[in-house]
Amino acid sequence: MQKPDVLKGIEAIAVAAGKAIMGIYNAPDFAERAAVSVKGDDSPLTQADLQAHHRIVEGLAALADKELAALPVLSEESALVDWSERRTWDRYWLVDPLDGTKEFIKRNGEFTVNIALIENGVPILGVVYAPALDKLYSGVRGQASWLNDSLLGTCHELRAPRPAGSVLRVVGSRSHQSPDMAEFLSHLDQPYELVPMGSSLKICMLAEGLADLYPRLGLTSEWDTAAAHAVLLGVGLDMHDLTGEPLRYNQKDSLLNPFFIARC
Repeated sequence: MQKPDVLKGIEAIAVAAGKAIMGIYNAPDFAERAAVSVKGDDSPLTQADLQAHHRIVEGLAALADKELAALPVLSEESALVDWSERRTWDRYWLVDPLDGTKEFIKRNGEFTVNIALIENGVPILGVVYAPALDKLYSGVRGQASWLNDSLLGTCHELRAPRPAGSVLRVVGSRSHQSPDMAEFLSHLDQPYELVPMGSSLKICMLAEGLADLYPRLGLTSEWDTAAAHAVLLGVGLDMHDLTGEPLRYNQKDSLLNPFFIARC
């Protein structure tokens, strides 16, 4: 299946943001240029987050599709929009310019640029770019998802992952383990292998068939998951809260996700 032109445009914006991030990541004076500060929720903020944010916002505003270009943008690095305004949005862009800032600071490569188009609470299009790995995931809900791996020189459509084998591959956060996760794992009814990974790459691993289960029993924000959620939806998978309801966006005042589970 051919990629829609609008998806190609969002991919280009994500790659441009990734280049801005890598300009700091690869700088000899990385520690100085990263300029780490702490936000109100105690999460880290670097100059790379801000540069990527501006590249994305400018890129979205310059889209050839004027309706998409005019949509509101909700980004982790922009001023939060009051619920009284957000609740009127049927469509909007949901962005995390640098997901996995802790991984960026550690320089382990496991961070991403996330851009999603949300329509009536559902991520209908998403792009996840891991600039240090040069891997670009993209997807359209109900249609298809793709992976462009520049290091391997491959670009292919992702297929629906196969059911888990005898050993369950459970992907989890490299930086945010919790007692709830340990409790969950203790109740699995088959052998498992825990695969640590940072950022939204955990969700993309399911879409790529490299993991079977991702239980997120810790706090995340909506911009952390939406783009990779779209990639997952493109291969026919979904993410559900602990009651079994599909994960949805912009349905409440808080921008925090409930605990959720994604599985093949």
